[in-house]
Amino acid sequence: MKLMLKAKMIMDNFKSNAKRVLVNEDGDQITGWLIVILLVVVVGAVFLNTYQATILELWNGIINKAKNTFGI
Repeated sequence: MKLMLKAKMIMDNFKSNAKRVLVNEDGDQITGWLIVILLVVVVGAVFLNTYQATILELWNGIINKAKNTFGI
């Protein structure tokens, strides 16, 4: 029961924060979100570029394991 109440409180807090962000027309808020999105894209691109070979090896390993398991 306590977990459900805590989850409801967190959800209500999230909703109120989301409403505040959407209603807020302050340029700083929008700029902040754009900076966050830019950082996520840049970090993701660097990560994919750096670990491209490893990701391909992992993916091929998963595919091979699935083929061996299911006899494809």
